[in-house]
Amino acid sequence: MTPAPDPRTWADAGTGLLLAGLDTLSDAELDQPCALAGWTRRHLLAHVASNAEALGRLLSWARTGVETPMYGSPGERAAAIESGASRPDLRRWVAASAAELAEAADAMPATAWAAEVVTAQGRTVAAGETSWMRARETCVHAVDLGTGTTFDDLPEGFLAVLVDDIAAWRSARPGPAIRLITPHTGHEITGDGTPVPVDLPLATAAAWLAGRHREAGLPTLPHWL
Repeated sequence: MTPAPDPRTWADAGTGLLLAGLDTLSDAELDQPCALAGWTRRHLLAHVASNAEALGRLLSWARTGVETPMYGSPGERAAAIESGASRPDLRRWVAASAAELAEAADAMPATAWAAEVVTAQGRTVAAGETSWMRARETCVHAVDLGTGTTFDDLPEGFLAVLVDDIAAWRSARPGPAIRLITPHTGHEITGDGTPVPVDLPLATAAAWLAGRHREAGLPTLPHWL
């Protein structure tokens, strides 16, 4: 059996797509809206850079045992994005923060990955989950940047795990009941009413579950993350 790819591989792929897209944008284009309502591309990039630093704090927590939360508060997180969006070195910050997080991961002792840390959403997880958290961040936001990258450009293994992840998340929250089938996965998403059958290509299913694809005839989903 072929071993599953390390989520860090997917995080690196997403980072590569994000930075490649960023290189195509002028400073004026950074001021334009991204795919996320209310945010410019600058806000999106500041969010990704701030996320890298926040995950780095979780790795420090796991490595040293000294509690270092991702953010002091939701307000601190929002302020970091707002102030970061106007940084003159925004491009460098995005690249440097990603590189620093990768270096911190490389320096992690093998035993530290099992240490428990707490996410910004209050979930207690093993430090190893930060690799998946970063993969999700970089890959999805590489699409949100709006430079031509689509879910079809994301690694297939990442898409399959993303569908698993969001389907489980949606099953624990209010929303329509769905029977989702892709060429690689099948999910019964629990919810209200009789399950609606939905058959989609893997990349389209991932985009739809993540709220990045809207098509007539598909059930309307509540907002995700």
